[in-house]
Amino acid sequence: MNTVVYSIPKIHCEHCLHTIETELADLQGVEAVKASLGDKKVMVRFGQPANEEQIKALLTEIDYPVVA
Repeated sequence: MNTVVYSIPKIHCEHCLHTIETELADLQGVEAVKASLGDKKVMVRFGQPANEEQIKALLTEIDYPVVA
């Protein structure tokens, strides 16, 4: 199991958190998602078949791109 934390500056309300958590939770292999409004970060715990490339691509697709 892998855990990553991404910075997503476009998070600005509870709706953003809900959208991110719901969309990522639907990705096969994602076990847990926790988005934070305070620090604009998202923690994702995942295993196979999910990978970081898929997670980042999905976040970009739903208009919440990861910032390095």
